[in-house]
Amino acid sequence: MAVPMKNGGMKKSKVIFYVLLSGITTGIGAFFGAIIGSISETIISICLSFAAGAMLYIVSGELIPESNKLYKGRMSAIGNMIGFIIGIFVTKL
Repeated sequence: MAVPMKNGGMKKSKVIFYVLLSGITTGIGAFFGAIIGSISETIISICLSFAAGAMLYIVSGELIPESNKLYKGRMSAIGNMIGFIIGIFVTKL
């Protein structure tokens, strides 16, 4: 996160501020996740399924079309399908 901001011409103090800000919010999220997660395993599974769905949405909506534009072939689509299938099999273990 810091390297692209620094390479983009942002001041060092601003980069440090944004990195610390993102670190603090991550810590707060982990704290609340630990509290909520200790309530029941059902809540953990609901939260994880929501996060997985959000990641699949991002990958399907942004990364797959971009990789098809860059590589102009079927290999990126085939690789994504194989990755989804492996992910499904891994969750069944």
